[in-house]
Formats: sequence, structure tokens, C-alpha cells
Amino acid sequence: MKSNVTRFLALGAISALALTACGGGRDADTGGGNGGSPAADGECFPADATIGVALPQKTSENWVLAEQLFNDGLTEAGFDPLVQFANGGATEQQNQIDSMIEQGASVIVVGAVDGSQLGSQVQAAKDSGASVIAYDRNLLNTEAVDAYIAFDNFKVGELQGQALLEGLAERKGEGPYNIELIAGSSDDANSTPFFEGAMSVLQPKIDDGTLTVVSGQTTFQQVATQGWKPENAQRRMDTILSGSYGGGTELDGVLSPNDTLARAALTSVQQAGGETPVITGQDSEVESVKSIMEGEQYSTIYKDTRELVAQTIASVQDLQMCEDIPVNNTTDYDNGVKVVPAFLLEPKIVTEANAAEVYAGDATLEPLTQG
Repeated sequence: MKSNVTRFLALGAISALALTACGGGRDADTGGGNGGSPAADGECFPADATIGVALPQKTSENWVLAEQLFNDGLTEAGFDPLVQFANGGATEQQNQIDSMIEQGASVIVVGAVDGSQLGSQVQAAKDSGASVIAYDRNLLNTEAVDAYIAFDNFKVGELQGQALLEGLAERKGEGPYNIELIAGSSDDANSTPFFEGAMSVLQPKIDDGTLTVVSGQTTFQQVATQGWKPENAQRRMDTILSGSYGGGTELDGVLSPNDTLARAALTSVQQAGGETPVITGQDSEVESVKSIMEGEQYSTIYKDTRELVAQTIASVQDLQMCEDIPVNNTTDYDNGVKVVPAFLLEPKIVTEANAAEVYAGDATLEPLTQG
């Protein structure tokens, strides 16, 4: 196994298969058209090549952290990073990727705003000789993606479903329980596996009467939150509470796919004067970790962005040296055109009971669990 993969394994990654994803090099004998030095023998592109990183909107803390980590990590590795957010949406991201191609990026890492809207851009990237890595969110309906690097999103959903059931038993006593469901944005390829993973745990309990979704809204289309915007989730929760609860009907739990939406749901319940329900989350955002330690939000998911970015940069280094990049799943991520080879990291469920252990060593989150 390659040396940079070994370095990442020291961070706790699991053993991986190998995938050759080198785009064949970008005019290696001329420096790749990106202003860098010519590629040396045994290199697919120059060691100081431009690496494009196209990120979505700044909808959560982990995306903001990823920007810093990519800039710092790629620079430290000797590359020239070009990291951009598409706060204006899919069209802006399309233009940004086109610009990265024009600037000679040898690898383009894409955290998609909408993974179904970038087919032409990533195909143009491949045609230019660049490699394409889908970061955190898969790229859909295109052959032009070499690998997908992410946390196991179906597993995230499973953990959220399990946490909701455990929290209900712990805080609400014996069932049955009244719950509501929130899903992520329909244009985010991750939202469906989050929801499906959770429902693989919750649906049997709905079927046997342990759980009741009082609003009757149980399909992904009914519970999705456009743009992951908290105001959209809170507005929907306000409507559900006013229309389906009251008169002795209490909301016991909420499946939320991330921390931002969890806090929106919690705000809605508090404004309605209801008792605090068991609420799940994801991303280990500071405000939600505080809420967990105060006994409000029940759980979150820790997906260490440092590990995800480190694995991605290690893969860029592999590509630069014409080496194999690691994958550990070659069967499950069909994007509609091809099964995209993936490297999946393990998410961790966090509650008040294990927060100090999970966040040990995290300079931002560990202090929140003390005292």
C-alpha cells in the first residue's frame, strides 16, 4: 500500500481496495498548462499543480472547516489550491468548475450543490485530462467521476434511527411514541441514503405500532427540506404542530438529518410551548453539541471533516504520482450511469453519554464536554 495511504491508515481508516483513477496526466511534459513546473518522470502531473475544490453553499460548519483544511492541506502538500464555494447555487458551481478547467486544474474535487447538474462540467474536466473526485456528495448520471470519498451515508441514517429509538426509550419511557420526520434537500445526493438508512430502522416500528407519524407525512418527498434551510424546516414543523398536535397529543421525537434542522425543529416546539422531544442530528455543530450537553438535542453524528479532507488530499497525491487511490466499496454507489468506486469512512453516533470520549482530541468540541 502506498505511503500516503499508510499515513491515512494511521488516522484509523479501514483497509482499502485499490483503484487506478489517474486521468492520464495533463500534458505532463509541458507542466500541464497550469503554470506549474513540468512533471517529472513517474508523475502524472506536476507536483505544484493547481487542484480545484468546488464546494456547495456554506450551510453547515463542516463545509466552512473543509475550505480551510483544503487550502492548508493542499498548500502543505505542495499544490496550488483553488477552493471556491457556490453560494449562488448550481449555476454558479457550473461556472466555477468551467473556470477551474480553464486554469488548468489537474484534479477537481467536487462537493456538489446538486450532483445531477454537473455532468457537462465534469465531462469537460475529464476531456481536459483532469481527474474528478466526488467529495462527500456523489456526482450523478455521469461516467466522468473517478471516485467518491465520503462517510458512509446509509450508515449515518441507520445510526440516527437507532438513536431516536434509544432516546425515546430513555427519555419518554414505554411506547408507543408520536414522531415526525425531516429529510434533507432533494437536490443533495446524500439526503436519500440518510433517509433510507433511518427508515430501515424506523419503518418496522411504524408498521408494528411502536411509532406513529401523526402528520401522516412519511415519504421522502413529503419530508424533504429544500436547500437544507432551517427556515423551511421550522415553517413545516410549525404547520405540523398547529395542525396535528395539541389537545393531549404530544410530540415525542423528531428524526432530523442534521444539526441545523434539528435546532430549527427544537425552536418550533419551544415556541409552541411543547415538551422537548427526542431530536437527532448530524455534523457535531458547536451549538448542537452544547444543546446535547444541556440535555436538549438528544444526538448528533460525528463525521470528522479533518479525516475526510486528509483522505481526499492523500488521493490527490496518489494521482499526482500515477499511483492507485484507495477504495473500499465498489458495489453500492450507482450514480445512474456507473457504479462509482468509493472510499467510505465510519461515522460515529454522539449522545451526552459518550460525547467526551468521541470528541477527545478535538480542540473545538472536546472543551464543550467538560464540566
